[in-house]
Amino acid sequence: MSKKNKKTVLEGLLITDYAAEGKALAKLDGKVIFISGAVPGDVADVLLTKNKKDWAEGRVLKIKELSKERVEPFCKHFGICGGCKWQMLPYAKQLQYKQQEVEQNLRRIGKVDLPEILPIIGADDTVHYRNKLEFTFSNKRYLTNDEIGQTDITAQQNALGFHVPRIFDKVIDIDECYLMDEVNNKIRNTVRSFALENNFTFYDIRQHTGWLRNIIIRLCTTGELMVNICLNFDEEADRKKLFDHLLQQVPEITTLLYTINPKWNDSIYDLTPQVYFGKGFATEKLEDFEFKISPKSFFQTNTRQAEKLYTVTREFAALTGNEIVYDLYCGTGSIGIFVSKQAKKIIGVEVIEEAIADAKENAALNNISHAGFFAGDVIKICNDEFFAVHGRPDVIITDPPRAGMHEKLVNKLLEMAAPKIVYVSCNTATQARDLGLLSEKYQIEKIQPVDMFPHTHHIECVVLLKLR
Repeated sequence: MSKKNKKTVLEGLLITDYAAEGKALAKLDGKVIFISGAVPGDVADVLLTKNKKDWAEGRVLKIKELSKERVEPFCKHFGICGGCKWQMLPYAKQLQYKQQEVEQNLRRIGKVDLPEILPIIGADDTVHYRNKLEFTFSNKRYLTNDEIGQTDITAQQNALGFHVPRIFDKVIDIDECYLMDEVNNKIRNTVRSFALENNFTFYDIRQHTGWLRNIIIRLCTTGELMVNICLNFDEEADRKKLFDHLLQQVPEITTLLYTINPKWNDSIYDLTPQVYFGKGFATEKLEDFEFKISPKSFFQTNTRQAEKLYTVTREFAALTGNEIVYDLYCGTGSIGIFVSKQAKKIIGVEVIEEAIADAKENAALNNISHAGFFAGDVIKICNDEFFAVHGRPDVIITDPPRAGMHEKLVNKLLEMAAPKIVYVSCNTATQARDLGLLSEKYQIEKIQPVDMFPHTHHIECVVLLKLR
């Protein structure tokens, strides 16, 4: 152990395992050390960034010996871009560590009796699997180690790509991304080249200046391709010039929109996208169900894996045609609609009013007349008067955000006491916490992890609970 810049460096540390959220793990003199940028089997020098009595966090300074588990990353932006952080692991190993994390989180945090966890369902496609990507324009380019010192590349150049993790004002100039079909590269590189040729200004996040801000691409399995270009202000002549060129070069685009965003942040939830070309939305399919996706709609970003995830949810619900199903955090209604053929009635509840409007439209699109969708807080909506009109739930499906369910909602579910709850989660740590609270009245019957995002540490998990 040595000192470097008043920080502790652990030299020649053997990485032995993976912990939560994609961090590798090592042990030294009884202390657990969580490390980013390493693979089990690596021997590395590690700079500690946090150092507590029983645990520490650190990052790799230098790998002295490479793990035999490593494979060559397929993307040249690996290690700099914030996505696909597990490219150096074989996919089978990724699944192994994700399965391990599900079990550890549910046991350690949930502290409840668990059945055997079913083997994780992997993805058939480990590249080109995303249906949505967002790229950022910036007049500050992030320089890689290879680019530093090159005379033709500077940090003051324009870039179009992804933000660097923990650096908010610089963007990695991405020329090839493997997360989506090749058409994403065609769109991004076409726009960048034309913008540079015509001296269009790229956004400066510190000064809130520049014209071009973001590109949001949605590619559906139906072949429909929706592109939304976000601008700091409107310049009609330049906008028309850019958009006509893009449509000519990328004829695959079925809908082209633009959003004027004069705010300091990139969110567009409170803005109105304008249609330049096409019908203004895209249509996606899950099995034989169709879903209208507007520019601001939420939809699972891996369509093929969403089908698998929702199939597990439907199987766990084991509907017979006689059940009233409550779909909580229903979003645009995708899960409720997916299970609707086997249900007597679907009741969807979601706080975002625009999502409920989409859910109603999606139900109509699929000729589903036995579904009702309601905007508001479940705790306030689901009272005795509501049950008197719509019936009490036989099955509750809940698919909360990463933060999990609010404790008041957990208490509400305990009060509602539906015979079955199917809990779909994108964060097994908060899911485990909620399962611990639900164990007051429920026992866990089945657990099925699903990998939605290859080459990342993210995991989805479906749990079936039955009333004791």
